[in-house]
This record gives sequence, C-alpha cells and structure tokens, in this order.
Amino acid sequence: MFDPAMKTAPETHPALRRLALLATGRTGADIERLIREVRRKNRREQRPLLWLDIETALLACQTRLSEDLRWRTAIHEAAHAVAFTITGIANVITATIGIDGIGQVTSRQNAHLPQTETWLMHFITCMLAGRTAELMFFGETLAGAGGGDDSDLARATDQAVAAETRLGFSKHQPLVYRAEGGSVSELNLDRQLADRVNGRLLAAEQAARDLLEDRRDDLVTIATRLSEVGVMTGGEVREMLVVRDG
Repeated sequence: MFDPAMKTAPETHPALRRLALLATGRTGADIERLIREVRRKNRREQRPLLWLDIETALLACQTRLSEDLRWRTAIHEAAHAVAFTITGIANVITATIGIDGIGQVTSRQNAHLPQTETWLMHFITCMLAGRTAELMFFGETLAGAGGGDDSDLARATDQAVAAETRLGFSKHQPLVYRAEGGSVSELNLDRQLADRVNGRLLAAEQAARDLLEDRRDDLVTIATRLSEVGVMTGGEVREMLVVRDG
C-alpha cells in the first residue's frame, strides 16, 4: 500500500495515526475485511489504493449521528477526558464518538498512584463527569450514562458501594467486610447503606461539576474538535487542555 502523496516513512506519517484512531474498537478481522473491500472497489475503478480510501471506508462504518446528538456525545466524552487528565488518575489514550453509535474514552490507569479513598473518589468523579457535563450544558441527561452493568452510573455506584462495604473507607463500621457478590443489590435492602452510597455519589458529582466549570472553556474547545474529527488522541486532549500553575 502506497500513497503517492506521502513523502515521509509510513510509520511516521500522520495518515497512519489517523487510520489507527479511526480503527479503534475494531478487530484485525474487521480491518482485513474492510481492506479487501476497498481493494476490490479500487480495482474496478482501475486506480491505486490510497490512505484516503481507507479513511473514507472507516468513516463510512461509523454511525451517523444527528448534529444535536453528536454535540451531546462530544460534550459527554470530552468531560470524561478532561476529568481523567485533571485528576491524573489515568492517561487518556483515545476519545471517540460515532463508532457503533456511541462515544467512548479509553484510558490507562496510572498504576503508581496509591489507591486511597481520595483516589477512589476521583475515579467516581471521572465516571460521573460525562453525565454532569450534560446537566451543565443541556439541563438533562441521556439514558446512555446508565442502563447497563458497564455504564457510567453502574461503575460509579459499584465503587461507592465498595467504599462503604469492603474497602474500609466507611465512617460507619469501617472494619466490617461484606463480600463483593451482589453488593449493589444490598442497596435495596439496606436503606442506611443506600444513603451513604448516595452521599458519595452526590459528593463526586459536585466535584465533577466544580472541575468542569473551572475548565469550561477548555471543555468546549475539546468537545468542538472531537465533534469535528470524531476521534482524538490523549496527547491531543492534553495539548488543548490549558495547563495552569498551582
């Protein structure tokens, strides 16, 4: 595969990085099948295979969102990326929207950080940042933040339950350990536990709001770019996020 317009080595060419980002979430088999289809199309048209042909094919695979939904999704995912970056608990790898009809931020946890209660609350804050940004900008949220065991709300709630039942962070009987199995269902049976968990979630939501309000202009800048291009690297997010002293 060779692009006549490409003057630098393929490994260092930005086109390759762009293609890699657009391919986020797809398997090797998916990419192989897509390349075969693009090659067949180009042979019929009797022209060489270009990087742009692959980019066009990858973009065509993305779910087309309405302008309103695309902007909402960009705000949501940009908020997650900003929260992860500012709190420092994880390095953002990519932020995407439109792939399989959803948005996603992939990140790598900063393993050197001690997993204290502060760390845990930062994690919950990051999980709730997308939903919080929707409330800030639109006054309501989409159902996408909840509804499944791997949703933002589910993950945030599970960590808040863990803090109160098995991590020793609770102010109420901190030495009592409760097994992990079925922990979230305990909320239906233990009203006091539910109140403590909800208190943690509310505190994290307020922390997310304070963080995002402080970086509101940066959040809009990143979300605007993400809405335009559909995929960004963590490095691009960090470059656009104004670094402040103190």
